[in-house]
Amino acid sequence: MGLFVIAAVALTMGLAGSAQAARQDFTLVNKTGDTIREVYVSSTSTRSWEEDVMGRDTLGDDEEVDISFERGERGCMYDLKVVYSDGDSAEWDRLNLCTIRRISLYWDRKAGTTRAVTQ
Repeated sequence: MGLFVIAAVALTMGLAGSAQAARQDFTLVNKTGDTIREVYVSSTSTRSWEEDVMGRDTLGDDEEVDISFERGERGCMYDLKVVYSDGDSAEWDRLNLCTIRRISLYWDRKAGTTRAVTQ
């Protein structure tokens, strides 16, 4: 699978639009109040998670990261998993990354779950 993360975890740093962008590229925004330690993005058709796209980096609260795919990557349906600094995790299945440009994660204290808002 041709997935990689643009190295900069950004508070205010954005990437200029590029003709090289793959159609599955998206920005992940952390609004959970916690640090995200790991991020996994795998094709829905895959039975296992790929590598942690964050590598050694973490994604703090109110931070965002651009997640990019290799140009020419096929398929649109992907699953997303995040692991927080305390080891808890949250997952979302069948996200159409060909139509999603931004995924913002919010902790819902009342429900005890993380919700994903896509744009």
